[in-house]
Amino acid sequence: MFGTYSGRWIPDSPEIRQNITRTLRFWNPYSDSSPVEGITEAISTFYEEDKKISIYVFGDDFPRGSIEAVCRYVSRINKADRFGNRLVRIHGIGFPTQVGYENGARFAHLMRKLSEQNGGTFVAIPHL
Repeated sequence: MFGTYSGRWIPDSPEIRQNITRTLRFWNPYSDSSPVEGITEAISTFYEEDKKISIYVFGDDFPRGSIEAVCRYVSRINKADRFGNRLVRIHGIGFPTQVGYENGARFAHLMRKLSEQNGGTFVAIPHL
């Protein structure tokens, strides 16, 4: 989406926030609707031992695959220390574009579990 920042943090400014908001409004990419690849990439790219990092997963759909298998895989990547703290915290934000369809509920269930297991919070947006 923002290729010029690939592998780097996006600096914060009012102009960049407006650009992100404007881009998201019209963004319509193809996605296999699995957050695993993005979570894996974010951890491998941005994790640093001396920083507290949170990942935010935005979505509306999880049509196939095992929720438990995804949780196990992410748990192996996002390792816990002896106190149970993970490399990164994972938060989820669910959008109601799949209301009345099983896929939207599956995404919400997946992200509730991932958030709980990885020190994060899941927020379901009730309407757009």
